[in-house]
Parts: sequence; C-alpha cells; structure tokens
Amino acid sequence: MTVAYFTHPSSAQHEMGSHHPECPDRVRVINDHLRANGLLDFMREETAPVATREVIMRAHSAELLDALEEISPQHGYAGIDGDTTMNPHTMSAVLHAVGAAVRAVDLVCTGEVQRAFCNIRPPGHHAERNRAMGFCFLNSAAIAVLHALEAHGLQRVALVDFDVHHGNGSEDILVEECNAGRVLMVSTFQHHLYPGTGDRPMADNMVNVPLTAYTKGDAMRAAVTDRWLPALHEFKPELIVISAGFDAHRDDDLASLGWVEADYRWLTQQLVAVANLYSNGCIVSTLEGGYSLGALARSVGEHVKVLIGAD
Repeated sequence: MTVAYFTHPSSAQHEMGSHHPECPDRVRVINDHLRANGLLDFMREETAPVATREVIMRAHSAELLDALEEISPQHGYAGIDGDTTMNPHTMSAVLHAVGAAVRAVDLVCTGEVQRAFCNIRPPGHHAERNRAMGFCFLNSAAIAVLHALEAHGLQRVALVDFDVHHGNGSEDILVEECNAGRVLMVSTFQHHLYPGTGDRPMADNMVNVPLTAYTKGDAMRAAVTDRWLPALHEFKPELIVISAGFDAHRDDDLASLGWVEADYRWLTQQLVAVANLYSNGCIVSTLEGGYSLGALARSVGEHVKVLIGAD
C-alpha cells in the first residue's frame, strides 16, 4: 500500500498573530512527530501544488475568491473576522492547502496511491461558498469532494468530519450534492460550540451527531457505531474524504470533549474498514483543527498509523 503525505512551506508562513491558537507550529509538530517515529518512511512525500481557480470555483463564488485576493496584505495583517486574519503569506498557504487536497484526490482516484494525508493549514471546513470565517478561507475538503465527482466521475463520495466544531461550510457547499445522493456527509461535533450550527442538517444525506460537552470517547464511539456506520454501509462510498480535526482531545482548550489518542485510532480503523469494503481502501484525509500541540501530534500519529496499515 502506498500512502501520500502532502505538505508545503507556506503552511508554516501563514500566521494570525503570536497568540493565535491556529499557529504555524501545528504543521511543524505533526511533521516532526511523524518523522521521529519513522512513519514518514512508509509514506510518499509530496509537495502541495497551487490549486487552480477552476477547481476552487466548484465550491466557492468568484466574489469570495476575488475578495480574498484583494484583501490579502502586502505587509502586516488584514482582518476577515474577529478570529480570522490574513498576512502576506496567507493566500499562498490557502492555495497550496487546496492544491494538496485536490492532488491527493487525483493520486488516489487514478490508483497511483491508495490513501493520502494532507498536513496543511489553514483549515477549511468553516469556509462557506460565499464567506471565509472561523480560521478558514477556502474549504479544501469540500473542494476535494467536488473534484472527485466532477474530474474523476465518481458517483458516491463520503465526507467524514470529526472536528470538534461543526463543519458549517462543508454543509453549505455540499447541500445540493447531498440532496442529489452523490455525497454523504457524516459528522460529530460539540453541541452549541462555535459556530453554533449543525443540530438540524441542511440536507437529507447528512448525519450530524452533536455531542454533549464533557463527554468522552465512548459517546463518539456510540455515535459512529449507531449513526455513522449504518449510513456509510448503505451509501457504499467510492471514496472517503476526511476533515480530520483533532480538537476534541481532552487536552485541547478550545473545546470540552474528552477524546484521547486511542479514540482517534479506533475511529480511523472504522473508516478504513468501510473504505476497504467499498472503495479499495481509498481515503483522502486533510487536517482541520487541533490546538494542543502535543496532543495534536500524537493523535495525528495514531491516525496516520492506521492509514498506512501499521496499526
């Protein structure tokens, strides 16, 4: 099995201030952990390309893309909202993050690799069709799903989102494809945490499971077993795209769930089992949240071990 590993230097150049939790060290600690534990020895390292305007506009409006390019500063910072800021390197990081997810889909769908993990930032799942928000500018995972449908002719693509925050942007972008039955979106998130959406899915083919604050991994495992897996088995995805957020970890201060590394390992094992049944094991995973650096690195390590077949 060949698993691709995508990253790009621009992911460490985008920053939103010295005290912002969505910081460049996130990609660095992941890379260091994977390399120190020998996991990259089993992966094919790739440099993320720049996404084209064509693939971006499958998910986003020209108005949003033009506005981001216009706002992008030559020096200092430019604010999008209270939590989301651009520096001179942000637009490059965004385009390479999307490019990683799209290229990962290309490699997986053509059989060049079986799976891919994209260690990129900024995250994307809060970015709506017409709006950047919540640390996110363009929605890499949703773009990857639409690219698989449009460029590779897949008929059934599942988007799995286990970030602690609801992926409002992915729902907004994928609602038509979910209603058409070409996309299944399954997600867990902490109830009433930012952005406060998700209790009522926007489409029939969306399985949202809000989790109560201070619950632990057993609540997630029940949600996956009782709600996700029946939907995934009925859908029989030809590809699974993962919005892989690791901020439900008990050490993460931006939320109040109690997952541990073993929970991420178990969850990934369930998704790999589904992929092995219906899509020759094909998975594209792209980084979303996770802000406790040690917990993030360890949790991604467990996720990647399963993806490469080492656990």
